[in-house]
Amino acid sequence: MRICVLVKQVPATDKVKIDESTGTMIRTEMEAELNPLDMYAVEEAIRVKERLGGKARVTAISMGPLMAIDAIRDAISMGCDDGYLLSDKLLAGSDTWATSYALSKAIEYLGGFDLIFCGERATDGETGQVGPSVASWLGIIPLTYVSKIEEIGDGYIRVWRAVEGGYEVVETGLPVLLSVVKEINEPRLPNLAGKLKAKEAKIPILTAETLGLERRMIGLEGSPTRVVKIFYPKLSRNGRIMSGKNPQEAVDELIKFLAEKGII
Repeated sequence: MRICVLVKQVPATDKVKIDESTGTMIRTEMEAELNPLDMYAVEEAIRVKERLGGKARVTAISMGPLMAIDAIRDAISMGCDDGYLLSDKLLAGSDTWATSYALSKAIEYLGGFDLIFCGERATDGETGQVGPSVASWLGIIPLTYVSKIEEIGDGYIRVWRAVEGGYEVVETGLPVLLSVVKEINEPRLPNLAGKLKAKEAKIPILTAETLGLERRMIGLEGSPTRVVKIFYPKLSRNGRIMSGKNPQEAVDELIKFLAEKGII
């Protein structure tokens, strides 16, 4: 079985800088880490491999600047077999649409996979759109909010999906994309052997030309969404305390205040 896990490198600090002219995040010269929620996807992919008695291969794929290669090495140190980085200046500024398009082409270039894992969302964007969008580009079923893999059989998989107030059991054929939630497992810590393997691993770089990506579909040009304005919220402490000899007087004062402001 061929297994793929999509990972992303995200800022490891709250000191995020934004390019106000383009509305995109400045990812150079920042402290970064493997997206915490992707660690659960990596762990589950490795557990499936172990569940199958090692008769599977797990490949980590990421898209980003060259520094994002560290996220792939982190995934390999946990137990992934190999990894690929999709990196090209033409991809800079890609939104979730353009990113998912590029990742789907990388998956096709590598020959496709039976199972594709990803985290619920990335902590820098918080959209949760890339995983399901990749599945849409590939024409396969996406199963989101997966909290448990109950069974993997010959060409099918049965999982639990977390829903409000409980869970639902869903069975579907392969290939399939699974977007997992953190309740699914507890990610392992890399051991020394894993760290050494990651350090020595050769991570191939895939470019837009390598994958035959359409220029109009990637980068800022291929991104239908735009950040039109960036501002930092200001904390205002201009308040007014409504008081009175009793609750009724306080309520009357509040009503009068709201009426003066034209709210009621």
